[in-house]
Amino acid sequence: MGRIFRLRRFTLPILPLAPAIVIVVGITTAVVIALLGISQLQRTSDEASSLRAAALSATIAARLGSTASGDEAEVVGRAARRSAAEILLVQKDGQIVVNESFGAPSRDEIVRYLGGGKGEARTALGRVRWAAIPLSSGNGRAVITFVAAPSPPPGSIGLFNAVAALTALLLGIAVAVTFSYARASQEDVDYVRQRIVDMARPHADPAGEPVPIRSLDQVGVLTAAFNLLVARFAAAERSYRADLRQAKEGDRERSAFLAGLSHELRTPLNAILGFTHVLESEVDGPLSPDAMEHLRIVTQSGEHLKTLIDDVLDLSALETGQLRLSRRPVDLRALADQVVREASATIRDKPLRLGLTGQVRLFAYADARRVRQILTNLIANAIKATTQGSVTVHVEARPPYVAMVVRDTGAGISAEDAAAIFQPYRQGGDLRSRRGGAGLGLSIAQRLVGMHGGTIAVESRLGEGSTFTVCLPRVDEDAPELNSRPDYGRPDSISRPDLVAWPDFTPRPDLVSNPDIVMPSDLPPPMPKGRA
Repeated sequence: MGRIFRLRRFTLPILPLAPAIVIVVGITTAVVIALLGISQLQRTSDEASSLRAAALSATIAARLGSTASGDEAEVVGRAARRSAAEILLVQKDGQIVVNESFGAPSRDEIVRYLGGGKGEARTALGRVRWAAIPLSSGNGRAVITFVAAPSPPPGSIGLFNAVAALTALLLGIAVAVTFSYARASQEDVDYVRQRIVDMARPHADPAGEPVPIRSLDQVGVLTAAFNLLVARFAAAERSYRADLRQAKEGDRERSAFLAGLSHELRTPLNAILGFTHVLESEVDGPLSPDAMEHLRIVTQSGEHLKTLIDDVLDLSALETGQLRLSRRPVDLRALADQVVREASATIRDKPLRLGLTGQVRLFAYADARRVRQILTNLIANAIKATTQGSVTVHVEARPPYVAMVVRDTGAGISAEDAAAIFQPYRQGGDLRSRRGGAGLGLSIAQRLVGMHGGTIAVESRLGEGSTFTVCLPRVDEDAPELNSRPDYGRPDSISRPDLVAWPDFTPRPDLVSNPDIVMPSDLPPPMPKGRA
């Protein structure tokens, strides 16, 4: 809604705009028509003045040709009074014989008039048309008649008034029709817009009902096209929801199958490992070195298979929301020391150093068993990826987090692999390092970190090793509001009021400021304060 209103402030409304355009166009057209009419009247008036001047000059010249010299002045004066024109009787050299005008032009002007025959000039009458015709008697005299040619011409005021009245009448009709049509169009547009806004509200059905078509103009065509789009969207949504239900059902069936299969596999596997330990203890008698070696291989393979089964069970529990956390203040340095000691037994035959550094007594609000699982997985991956060099675990405070950094000097991970290693059943590195697991460890670690409201990131370059950073919410070990009541795994599945709400932690942006650091895209969001 806010965006719609912001856009409307920068657009011109159609309701006042359409009549305004009609008025402007109508007045402009009327003015142009009036100017063209007056121009045409002016040309007609000028031509009439020229013809009248020529006719008067010819008539007077013919009459003077048969008139005695003493009567010429009377004839010219009587003609000037009757015609309201200016008349001159002149010699060819420019001398005025009879002057019946409001002024006396110079001899040069008279000579020019005689040479031109007719034209336009300005006299005491104003703008005039003149004509010069010699007398028929051939005595070297000529008559020059000046007839007024007014500007604006006669009738221009009447023409202007008629055009103005007609324009006002036509504009009134056009504005009324345009306003009515624009108001109807505006109402249709506002109606369609309001229906769309109602469909876009947070809790409204986006498909909604078709918008009624109220007119057959362009707005009606647009409404019909919008209804078609809504219908297709509704059909696509129904298809999507059906596919989503089917996918969720398939996912639940797959998770149930994996969980049942894992349990069925673990039962005989536990029996195999139990009898193998009994044989290794030699309670039934001593064994040969070859037999002991074979039992050791069986034990290692069984333990590896048990780890894979546990990963499948954990992933299934995470996806179905059945995994629970028992959270309490955990000393991460002490826990990391235990994990490093256990992992030291696996590198006795490798030229590899495993070390632990960092601050002591840094407590995180976490499930100690799951944090151990996360750290064990990261250290095991680092050991597998490093043939020689070192694997270092560092614990430090990064308020409001406690960070566990596992750094190795192995082969490193390419950018393409780094973007996919947090996905289930995806592994990075060469083929030899991939043989140790099913590609579930980092995916499970990422989800467990997200359940704690923390972050996990990887920074790696080929040939330079890798650095995995896990940040978990830091707490005071004596915080009275923290207890050991369990939390369910998925934030969206927590609905029990007896469970502890997760603290509101925000990931630090500096953890992902390096372009070589890859953050998992499907990390679950932290739990907001007060939610349980």
